[in-house]
Amino acid sequence: MVVLKGVPAILSPELLYALAKMGHGDELVLADANFPTSSICAGGPQEIRADGLGIPQLLEAILKLLPLDTYVPNLGTVMDLVDSDKQKGLAVSVWGKYEVLLSQAGPHWDGSHAVLEKVERFAFYERAKKAFAVVATGETALYGNLILKKGVIPPEQPK
Repeated sequence: MVVLKGVPAILSPELLYALAKMGHGDELVLADANFPTSSICAGGPQEIRADGLGIPQLLEAILKLLPLDTYVPNLGTVMDLVDSDKQKGLAVSVWGKYEVLLSQAGPHWDGSHAVLEKVERFAFYERAKKAFAVVATGETALYGNLILKKGVIPPEQPK
């Protein structure tokens, strides 16, 4: 647990360090409990553990510190449903939570694009292999995985 002023206590030192090291355009994967985090991270992105935490809770804390990229049309990326789950009409209620949190944190979002981009399952895995880090969470929602792209913090304007 981190005990610093202004820093959400649920953000581990490892996650804080990764957020600080990321540069503009680097991606962070918030992985649900079923995601193959260790396999994806073998020889690739840094693996960070956040077992027991749900992604909405973690996302809210991360967005207090992480600027989102303003040069992309969507504020986040999720894994799209496979065809059989689409045919069943599987609802992914956690996406609505992500959309609310992201749209509140993304002041550049004007509503002209969807908040979330949907990426085919295996394309999502390939993209995750190129991420800066993958955070393994305890999120139990199916299709709960989320990718965030780091933006920039502009210099302060003189008053």
